[in-house]
Amino acid sequence: MKFKITAICSLFLLLLVSSFTPVKKTSRVYVSDYENVLGTSLELKVMALSPAQATLAENAAMDEIDRMNKILSGYDASSEFNRWMNGEKKATKISPELFEVLSLFDKWRVQSNGALDASAEIVVKLWKEAGKNSRQPTAAELANAVAQVKQRHWTLNETDHTVTRLDDAPLMLNSFVKSYIMNKACDVALTKNGITAIVMNIGGDIVVRGAHTEQILVSDPKADAENDAPISRLMVNNMAVATSGNYRRGELVNGVWHSHIVDPRTGLPADKMISATVVADNATDAGALATAFNVLAPEESKVLAATVPHAEYLLITSDGKRVESNGWKKLEIPLAKAKTPEAIKALPADNTWDPNYELAIKLELREINDFRARSPYVAVWVVDAAKKPIRNIAIWYRKPKYLDELDTWYDTYYNKYYDSDRSITSTTSATRPAGKYTLKWDGKNGKGELVKLGTYTIMIEVAREHGSHQLMTEEMDFTKPQKPITMRGNEEVTSVVLDYIKKD
Repeated sequence: MKFKITAICSLFLLLLVSSFTPVKKTSRVYVSDYENVLGTSLELKVMALSPAQATLAENAAMDEIDRMNKILSGYDASSEFNRWMNGEKKATKISPELFEVLSLFDKWRVQSNGALDASAEIVVKLWKEAGKNSRQPTAAELANAVAQVKQRHWTLNETDHTVTRLDDAPLMLNSFVKSYIMNKACDVALTKNGITAIVMNIGGDIVVRGAHTEQILVSDPKADAENDAPISRLMVNNMAVATSGNYRRGELVNGVWHSHIVDPRTGLPADKMISATVVADNATDAGALATAFNVLAPEESKVLAATVPHAEYLLITSDGKRVESNGWKKLEIPLAKAKTPEAIKALPADNTWDPNYELAIKLELREINDFRARSPYVAVWVVDAAKKPIRNIAIWYRKPKYLDELDTWYDTYYNKYYDSDRSITSTTSATRPAGKYTLKWDGKNGKGELVKLGTYTIMIEVAREHGSHQLMTEEMDFTKPQKPITMRGNEEVTSVVLDYIKKD
């Protein structure tokens, strides 16, 4: 009897102790969108144990971006870089960060055989001026620019951490500085308690750090909408991805488009590649290689990539050829096969949307000068003639708990909205200007089925922190050809153009 009582008491104590065993917390993903960060958009994903911890990490990352930008920006007249540029030509003590970046430019100038050079800004300015005057630079102007680029523009003193400016050549710390800043910001965010991983995407360059694997979609440079089908899909963990290309920024000179990326060795716009995507351990390496690969020939790129451990790349040449590094396939997961043109033509035409057509939605958010005070919340979706929701095309927000500020979208979609895909997927692409987006509707509903031809309404809702709320709607009859429609702008949106077009 005594044994039975002892056993029962032991069991009771075991149950009592187990009932007080703390439940192990698991991380979840907190997603935020920002506009006009380093001149483009930012998407931040923080894997944290609580919303409060995610917010602390997010604030730390954003503060570090701001701090680094005040050091390295070529566009902020008050940055340390610009103060040094405009100062006396004497040994000047500079911050460790600026010293490191100038050292990296010295390294990459040699390593890339001149393809990367901070003084490429000499050539960039020449082409911008030529574009304003609707003419090509002369041979003499190009030769003079190249001769200036080849000069040495600063010297670094490792002993006392000083730099001496040697001439007045214009310099710009582009190429890989955005990636360098992203590295620093992710480092700071990961020091915060409860943070298990972070994914930072600034203008298409991505850093994935911590206990998380991110699916990366590589944008098709010939199909430049935010939701176009990708040309590659990767699985990335504790690495960085950078894409550089000529399909989003450049100069129009006498009706001819020229890349914003120039070859400092020739003075000519880089035109052999339209896109280069690089995966590397270090974000700075990925950014430097992606830019250099737009300038170099594929054979030169292969040699340069071999100098960076674990670097893999995908190049798209100007004639559409795909060039991959030997290890690219190891990172890649298969894409769903697209229908061939023959298969599309064979589809029945039973009053169904023609799969050869799509609606392009070009959206430009109004630039707000208040420093990061107003992050936009944007929703774009389609409803039918009965106002029944057909397709949710885009939703961008900073904090999910404020999604109800998009009240029309919220009432329509929130109960159906599931964010898991967005939590594990990011898109790498060439950097776009801040606030300018292209989206497409391919005539399919949320299940991927082609809709019936008819009248549909495009819904665009924008709310901004400390700003206004705007709902824009446009009814379109897709049973007949449509001319491009320009919707009137408002306090939050500069313009929207709707263009029902045949696919390329």
